[in-house]
Parts: sequence; C-alpha cells; structure tokens
Amino acid sequence: MGTKLYRVIQPVTDIAAAADFYAAVLEEPGRRVSRGRHYFGGDAGAILACYDPAADGDAVGDGWRHHELQYLYFSVDDLEGARQRCEAAGATEITGIASMPWGETMFYALDPFGNPISFVKAGTEFTGRR
Repeated sequence: MGTKLYRVIQPVTDIAAAADFYAAVLEEPGRRVSRGRHYFGGDAGAILACYDPAADGDAVGDGWRHHELQYLYFSVDDLEGARQRCEAAGATEITGIASMPWGETMFYALDPFGNPISFVKAGTEFTGRR
C-alpha cells in the first residue's frame, strides 16, 4: 500500500488542557511540537495532533467544530479503564459500554472541548471488512 493515514488534527482551544486530557486518557505524555500543537502516538500508527490555532499564532477564522457524529475512534485493550480515565480527566456525555450491531464493543464521550471521541475494545474494531 503506497498511501496511509498518518495524522489527524483535533481542534482545541487550550493546548495545555488538551495535552493534560489526552495524556491522561491515552496514558502517554505525547510531545509538544509547537506553541499550539501537541502530538500523541505515531510510532506504529497515526498521530493525534491537538491543535490550538491561536496558541500557534494562526487565525481562528470562523472556528472549527466537528459534526456531532464525527468521532475519533481509539482502539484499547482495557475499555473499562479507558472509560474511567475519560471520566477522571474531564470528558462529558460519556455513554455506557455497549455492544453494537456491527460488532464493536465501545463507548462514546466528548472531550473537554466538545469534540466527539469513542473508545473501542481491541479485537472488535469494525473496519468495513468481515
């Protein structure tokens, strides 16, 4: 395969708070790459790039919001632990863990900036293939 997804940008309004939230939830400190960008992951997969345009000196423009159903999905071995970390770190609208008709076991939440996130039990990820 010649093309792969390597980075996803998550819009935030406070880069320090975003770094703290995602470090707690993802159980890794990540790394600050500029005044307004903090990266997580990347060693074996895609990078989650938290981006605060104002902190980076960029124009905010009309703002930046995900659609209410535009989730970032994270695959985790310990789904209950991920749910507890989300709750402790300040996520809101955290659903219960449920098995979905398409086979995933998962929960949904909003990060402290209102961005939709979801955590899926490793091994149950639906990728469009059977």
